[in-house]
Formats: sequence, C-alpha cells, structure tokens
Amino acid sequence: MIAFDVDAATRAYLATFNGAARAKSDAYFEGGYWLILWNAVVGIGVTWAFLRLGYAARLSGWATRVTGARRWLATLLWAAGFLVITTLATLPWTIYTDFLREHQYGLSTQNIAQWAGDWAKSFAISVPLTAVGITLVMAGVRASPRRWWLYAGAGSIVVFAFLLLLAPVLVEPLFNTYTPMADSPLRTAILKIAQGNGVPVTNVLVVDASRQTTRISANVAGFGPTARVALNDNLLATHDDAGTLAVMGHETGHYVLGHSTSLLIGFGVLFLIGFATIHAAVPALIARHPGWGVAGITDPSAVAVAAIVLTLFFFVLTPVTNSLTRFHEAQADIFGLNAARAPDGFARSALRLGQYRKLEPTQLEEIVFFDHPSGYTRIHQAMAWKAAHLGEPGVQ
Repeated sequence: MIAFDVDAATRAYLATFNGAARAKSDAYFEGGYWLILWNAVVGIGVTWAFLRLGYAARLSGWATRVTGARRWLATLLWAAGFLVITTLATLPWTIYTDFLREHQYGLSTQNIAQWAGDWAKSFAISVPLTAVGITLVMAGVRASPRRWWLYAGAGSIVVFAFLLLLAPVLVEPLFNTYTPMADSPLRTAILKIAQGNGVPVTNVLVVDASRQTTRISANVAGFGPTARVALNDNLLATHDDAGTLAVMGHETGHYVLGHSTSLLIGFGVLFLIGFATIHAAVPALIARHPGWGVAGITDPSAVAVAAIVLTLFFFVLTPVTNSLTRFHEAQADIFGLNAARAPDGFARSALRLGQYRKLEPTQLEEIVFFDHPSGYTRIHQAMAWKAAHLGEPGVQ
C-alpha cells in the first residue's frame, strides 16, 4: 500500500500561497466581514432618513392622488420611486464596494464607464421587477391582513424559481457574451461528466467574464430547456484541465443534487419567517413613530418600514444563510471529486479561489462568514479523497 499523509499534502499545497499574496487575500476577505455590517447600516440609514424626513409619506400621498382609487397602481408607482431614490442615494457606497474596492485588490478589469454600464443594466432590470413584487405583496396585505405573510412566503419560492428559469436565457446574456467552447479533449471530458450524470446538454459555453473580473467561475444552471453548462474564460485561461474538470464536476453536482430546488425551499422558508416578522413588527413600529406619517400597514410607505425590518432580519441571520449555502457547496464538492476524480486539480482550484477568499479561517469564522467551505477544508478533503483512491485508474 502506498503511504500518503493527508495533513502533510494539505500543508504542502497551502505553503505555495503565502507572504504578501496571502496577506492581501486575507485582508480582502476579512474586510468583507465588516461590509456585511456597513451594507446593513447604509441601507437602513438611507431608508430611515426617507421615513424620518417625511419623503415616504409624501411620495405615498402623491402616488395616491395621481392614481385615484387604483391602489395597486399607487403602490407600484410608490415602490418604483422609493427604489430609484434609495438606490441612487446609496450609489456612492456601491461605487466604493463594487468598483473601487475591487480595483484596490486587483479583482476588477473594468473602467468606470464599463462598470457604470453594467450597473445601469442591473438597475433597469431590478427596479421594475422589485416594484412589481412589492405591489403583489401589498395586494396580499390588503386582501388578507392576517395571512398575507403565508402567501408572500409561498409566492417568493414561485417567483425565484421563475427567475432562475429565465435568467440564463434573458438576463445573463445582457451582461456577457456566451460562445460555444471549441472542440478539445477538455470539452469532451466536461460533456462526459455532465451527460454522464443526466444533465441534458450537448454543448459547453464560455463566458467572457474577463471583461469584468479576474475571478474564476463556472455553472451548470437552468431547468429543463434552459439547462446549460458554462465556464468563464478566466478558468479556461488557467490551462489546468484537471482543475477545470474538478470545478465542472462540482457545478454538475449542484444540478444533479437538485440544489436549486432545495435552496429555493430553504430561502423560501427564511423569507416566510421574514414576512411573519414584518407582520408582527411593522404595525408596532408605525404606531411608535407617528412622525413618519405612515397611515398603516396597507399604506405604500409601510414598505419602507418593512425594508428596515427585513434588512435587520437577514443581517442577524447571516450565519444561517451562509451555513445553508455552505452545506450545499460541501455536498457539491464531494460530488465533484467523485465525478472528475481530480483531487490535485481540485486543490489547485481551491488555491486560485484563495486569491480572494481567506484560506485558513478559524472554525467560528467559517461558520459565520463563509458561504463556501474554506480553502483549507476543501484541500484537506481533496487530499483525503486522494488517499482513499491511490492507485485507481483515472485519478489525476
């Protein structure tokens, strides 16, 4: 039997990424811990000012006067105005977090005009869709004041599923170009993993993510007719076929294991609890702050109060949402190791992700802040898999 030390092999991989590069990666990721807090503070602060200064109530009064008895249209108009105003008010913070900070750590490849173009597209898509969603929820509040939160929670699952179905076809091509991957042994191997595990595809797509970022990425996304296998050009440019196959095996695992469905249900339950929290907290907050001018929970301006409650809710649940996602990622890791049989390629890919994800967090850090297993966890798992399969054919 061949002797293989899992811990020593793990340490050997981790030792190849040290010094200034490791310190930079740790600083970037640890700064993200604080961004969770400051994102919540900025969002809540802007929304609170919108309420406190009376703009929410004034916008509600204007929308009601303009639309007359059509309460759904008043809500739609209010929601659109609220989203536009608050999004523009937080734009300086967004520029820092999504553009300046990404450049500071060498992760963005866009100039400000290119970034602004993508931001504008996202703004044009998200504002009307979110406004419609708010309108539907508020219609439920008016129709069933006691049970609306149940219907809203169930409806969120349906809406998210619909968006997952359409996003690969209608949304993502607005931001990037997807081209068929050229014939190669790597393409054949990727399709073998996908088709061999029941993914209904006959092609592999390459996305030009390098026009935006230096990160590596891939996905097996969609449902039924919108299913697709895609990898970004940064991953392809590593020229590490075993590493690429390991990533694609992982992504295939998400599809085969039905993670889109289980995550929809999991986050749907969280939204259900969030809507129940809104149902309980918003009327009390409105009664406590008459200066906001919110007439009641059916007033469109109550949405601003609900936004504060929901932001606080998901801020507190950060460890829960991260752990839910991390659990699915860990399952896909195991699937990917078995599908690609490329433990060393998997370890090398984990190191590449370590350029912007802290490789060796404490256990508490990983539980609270990581939505994927840490680099150490992934590399150690890959080496353990390698130890269990030494000498077997096809292991790379």
